[in-house]
Amino acid sequence: MSAILRARALLPCLLASLLLAGCGTASSNGGAGGAAGGATPGGQAEEAAERAEEATKKREEAGEIAKDREVLAAIEAKNKEQAAEAKAKKREREAEAKAKKREEASQNAAKKRELEAEEKVKAQEAAASLKAREEASKKRAARTREEAARKKKQSESKTTTSTTPATPPG
Repeated sequence: MSAILRARALLPCLLASLLLAGCGTASSNGGAGGAAGGATPGGQAEEAAERAEEATKKREEAGEIAKDREVLAAIEAKNKEQAAEAKAKKREREAEAKAKKREEASQNAAKKRELEAEEKVKAQEAAASLKAREEASKKRAARTREEAARKKKQSESKTTTSTTPATPPG
């Protein structure tokens, strides 16, 4: 590529020197001969050779530019592909993280529901136990009252029989 740039830079210099050299020969041949000197077969051949060489260089430069464009397009395509792959991997990692988070949240919610259910069962058992103790306590209190009432009746009946004077038979 740098050789092409050097050739481009030298090309105008070469053309200028050829023109100057051509002017020098035209003036030595005379003013009229210089104008006709370009029409000589040797001059035409040189000009044709120069044009052919310039055309060849232009074709080579165009070919190199086309190759450079192809390489650049390939590099850009590769970069786009790599960027797309990186994006896809990132999206996949994000999706996996999101799914993992959802799963953990559902597991935590299930554990929470299970603990709440266990606490509810314990509370119900405690309430049932308390109710049973209260009922047992009420039954004991009722029995105690019944026994007290019975004892009172018995003591009253004993006292009434013992306080009533015994009548002699007679």
